[in-house]
Amino acid sequence: MQRIGLTGGIAAGKSVAARRLAASGAVVVDHDVLAREAVAPGSAGLAAVVEEFGGGVLDPAGALDRPALARVVFADPAARARLDAIVHPVVRRLAAEREAAAATAQPGAVVVHDIPLLVETGQADRFHLVVVVHAPAVLRVERLVRLRGMSRADAEARVAAQARDEERLAVADVVLDGTGGDADLQREVDALWDRLVAERTAEEAVEGG
Repeated sequence: MQRIGLTGGIAAGKSVAARRLAASGAVVVDHDVLAREAVAPGSAGLAAVVEEFGGGVLDPAGALDRPALARVVFADPAARARLDAIVHPVVRRLAAEREAAAATAQPGAVVVHDIPLLVETGQADRFHLVVVVHAPAVLRVERLVRLRGMSRADAEARVAAQARDEERLAVADVVLDGTGGDADLQREVDALWDRLVAERTAEEAVEGG
């Protein structure tokens, strides 16, 4: 099994890369999805978040009000750290369960952990390969404003809340260029996939020989 950590700053193109890897045959474990599962209605994670931040982070139906929580944690690094301490251990447990299931179903699987905060949470050394989708911070702010309708202040706060570009690049084994269009990035992902297939074939040949 090949274990890959995939990361990139918000609006860099990481989701495009993850979808392409999944289409190529990788098992993609989306840590954003797991983070939502960790605080689903009725979960112990949601109860812990409400205990820490109060009932104002719930919507009228009793589910997590993500914009309300975001307003709290993105403005306060200490609050964000408290949220991370609740959610991240649950996400790692769920991710380990997904990976184990993939390995059982397909021992030679390529398992890609799609982790937005891979650098921030110190997980770079957990993977055979760390892939970073890179686009400069200034471009990512522009994309958030233009494509997601964020105010410039909110976009800059989201980007500033994540690792700096240099920190992500420092842990990268492979850097994919996210500055162009989706098709450009998909071609880079395809080249990476061809490399992974060739490496796996070579390893199998050595083991079989």
